[in-house]
Amino acid sequence: MRTPTAVAAALTLALVSAVGVAGCGGAERPRVQGPAPTASPANGPVYASDAMGRPLVRPANFPFSEFAGLTHVKWRNWGQPKAVGTGELSASWCSPECDYPTATIELTRLEHQENVSYYTRATVVSPRVEPEYEANVRSVPLYVPEP
Repeated sequence: MRTPTAVAAALTLALVSAVGVAGCGGAERPRVQGPAPTASPANGPVYASDAMGRPLVRPANFPFSEFAGLTHVKWRNWGQPKAVGTGELSASWCSPECDYPTATIELTRLEHQENVSYYTRATVVSPRVEPEYEANVRSVPLYVPEP
């Protein structure tokens, strides 16, 4: 004579085997329809980190590297994919008689994190920067903290 526990175990095994063989659905694969989602605009503040890693918003004085920075910066398009500022360039390689009256800085490569965004690249253009120092102000990576 069979015990109720043995019968229940046999029925459970048969049911599990039947579900495993049959699967959970038909042979069709799921289909994805419609347009891909678009990137949402940044919510929250947009920062650019200075050479010390401090997050700044529209900085009037912006030391973007350990070698160079801009003062008296006026910004346009802050928070957009490319922020553009105009200010006075100062640099460690420049002796007191250097004269960089104005320079343009572009902040690009906006990286979105949870509730904030950071510019990750700075490029400075000034017609008076000597060619040997141009690499110090072209395509400078900016610090971005870990999310």
